[in-house]
Amino acid sequence: MKIFLGFVGCRLNQSELEILAADLRSAGHEIVADAQQAQAAIINSCTVTAAADADSRQMVHRLQRLGVQKIYLTGCWVSVQNQDDQPFPEGVILVHNLDKMKIPSLFFCNTAETQLGRAARIPLPGKARRTRAFIKVQEGCDYHCTFCITRIARGRSISRPLEQIMQDIQSAIQADVKEVVLSGTQLGGWGKDLPEKRTIAYLVGAILEQTNIPQVRLSSIEPWDIQSDFLPLLTNPRFCAHLHLPLQSGSLSTLKRMGRSMHPEEYSSLVQKIRSLNPDIAITTDVVVGFPGEDDLEFSESLSFVRNMEFAGGHVFRYSLRTGTPAASYPNQVDGLEKRARNGSMRSVLQESAKRYRARFVNRMVPVLWEKGQRSGAEGWIMEGLSTNYIQVQAASAMDLWNTLSRVKLKEDHGACMIGEICQDNR
Repeated sequence: MKIFLGFVGCRLNQSELEILAADLRSAGHEIVADAQQAQAAIINSCTVTAAADADSRQMVHRLQRLGVQKIYLTGCWVSVQNQDDQPFPEGVILVHNLDKMKIPSLFFCNTAETQLGRAARIPLPGKARRTRAFIKVQEGCDYHCTFCITRIARGRSISRPLEQIMQDIQSAIQADVKEVVLSGTQLGGWGKDLPEKRTIAYLVGAILEQTNIPQVRLSSIEPWDIQSDFLPLLTNPRFCAHLHLPLQSGSLSTLKRMGRSMHPEEYSSLVQKIRSLNPDIAITTDVVVGFPGEDDLEFSESLSFVRNMEFAGGHVFRYSLRTGTPAASYPNQVDGLEKRARNGSMRSVLQESAKRYRARFVNRMVPVLWEKGQRSGAEGWIMEGLSTNYIQVQAASAMDLWNTLSRVKLKEDHGACMIGEICQDNR
């Protein structure tokens, strides 16, 4: 059977699709990039914001219009939906998050006796195609941020065993993957529920010691999960010089209402410590604007803090009311137009600091993993990729260097990417 895989949202959702794809291939099915060719589809949905809800809904409708016969809809959006209030169309099969990884065995095996074996990794086709392999290491979250619906949708934190993670990484290595990205709902929670009480630093260290994967990158990790045993990793050349540390607000009073576990001063101190060990590391973040009760003074405090932190980039989200979360019932909800204005101001600050960060690397060498290429003339290619410190890079090449690591001298900043010169094709 030809199956289309789609997702909305985070890297964890993509890492789950990669696992599903391997299991489906093992059962004899084909993963296709074009939904019009598919007889069935699996959608891994998201509900972190109202916009994510809308995107998930639109993906279902688009696949139905394209004639996909059966759509298996799973993910966070499904887990928090009241099906009586919003019935789904015929042909849409809902699968709860807890049963997501059972989809191949429940719906796509020919006989009850079929035993799935994990196939070697093949990049997902179409827009989800990546040279980097997203490795799921844990599920769920034990923190209690008052605005977050994801912790409700995914439940408590559960770590995947080290052996399973290593198997996935070895499968990626056998497929010539150059970089793995460790992903999870609460990535820094890995190991806390295991009998040995391990830490995320232990996991990364084990991967670096026991495998020859060229590069290891982390997806988003809460700043308070960066403990002293993590710091030595920052100088390891195989550990990508990039940390995404969600801030959410630079105002102490706003953070308290959010239920966040780190004050701005503590966050700043942590970043200073990280930068003292690796001055070139890219620190990116998430910020929410328009949280209930955020007045002009609190927003000004948050904006000033973000400006002073000199982030290498980040995402800004307008607060989105999520039914079932404590913040949904908070008083003094911020007007939509005001949230939009604050969103623009915060984005501008992050864009300017990102520009200053990129400027530091003009005429410097960085390792780049090429993720896509496009023909340029009869004999050339324009390659696009990501540096270890999270800079989008474009460079001319005489050949297609997809899934190749190169050393690149960055020449100029074009905003969306930096233009570089390949100095050594392979490393």
